[in-house]
Amino acid sequence: MKKIILFFAAVAMTAGVMSAQDINQATEAYNNGAMELQMGNNAAAVENFKTALTMGEALGDEGADLVANCKKAISSAYLSMAKDLYNAKDFDGAVTAFQQAKEVAEGYGEAEIAAEAGELIGQTEMLKYNTAGKEAMKAKDYPTAIANFSKVLEMDPANGGVAIQLGQAYMRAGQLDESIAALETAKANGEEENAAKLLSNIYLKKAQASSKAKKYQEVIDFAAKSNEALENGNAYKLAASALQKLGKNDECIAAYEKYLEVTPNAKDAGGIICTIAVLYQQAGNKAKAKEYYEKIVNDPQFGATAQEQLKTL
Repeated sequence: MKKIILFFAAVAMTAGVMSAQDINQATEAYNNGAMELQMGNNAAAVENFKTALTMGEALGDEGADLVANCKKAISSAYLSMAKDLYNAKDFDGAVTAFQQAKEVAEGYGEAEIAAEAGELIGQTEMLKYNTAGKEAMKAKDYPTAIANFSKVLEMDPANGGVAIQLGQAYMRAGQLDESIAALETAKANGEEENAAKLLSNIYLKKAQASSKAKKYQEVIDFAAKSNEALENGNAYKLAASALQKLGKNDECIAAYEKYLEVTPNAKDAGGIICTIAVLYQQAGNKAKAKEYYEKIVNDPQFGATAQEQLKTL
């Protein structure tokens, strides 16, 4: 009986020595991984952490803390490798690496790291498409730019900055209605000022096209939308010309007066003032006609006409 007791005691002592040796070896592997991680050698760090993890799991309860640390370190290392690819602008590689990091972290129960990797997958994809869109814009490849900016907006519908870029791509491609829709999205998502400028310009282009087609009511309507987005002299001038052609002289005068108000230093101010004076004269408003003729009596081009007409008023 005594021999049996001694045998078991000897076995227990041997197991204790082996356990201590295993812990030391596992700890050394972990420390090697930490050192590689500090040096930026993520792949080598992962291999050391995995070795330490396997050894720690074999130790049971005694290796529980080491196992937990290894799982977190491995997950963090995978995330760091993905971030390196992201910073190097290898977006396709980064997306794959973030997906791997997410899967590893989920498998190890590292919820925070898994969540961060998941968020970065979406961010990386958006940056990939946004970058491709900008490069396509520089190359004047507007269909490709439109396709990439559209993908970003599919993932982030409230991204006003990308909506502005999409609106510009559509505008340069000549797809004005699509551009308006994108710019309205931008306007609703923090890009009011930039969107207003572009919308005003688009409606002005539509008014100009309608003027060439002699669709004067369309000119008036588009000019009004242009001014609604952002007041500008050219829209008032186009509207005034269309109104005059439609025989709406009172509205024409008002539009020309707004044109002069918005662009007081316009090169064609003399001609516009002369037109306003003639319209007032035709309407029988001699006082207003005289007022406008007097403004251009010294104009090198219209002064003689103004002086002649003033004699009749």
